[in-house]
Amino acid sequence: MAYTPELSYQHSCALRRIAWALEMPMTKAIGEVLDYVGNVIDRKKVCEACRDKSRCEGCVFKRG
Repeated sequence: MAYTPELSYQHSCALRRIAWALEMPMTKAIGEVLDYVGNVIDRKKVCEACRDKSRCEGCVFKRG
């Protein structure tokens, strides 16, 4: 497992509400959120800024 940052109270509450809406635990909901972000963010910008080129295969920003 990679470094896991602590969520602020506000973001923890938001994630909890997303999890309720998706009817899944917060640990799975955050994965869904990150998969979604991988589909809508500027992937080129993320890849250019990436500091770990060893994990490109399977990266959420390489999909699609």
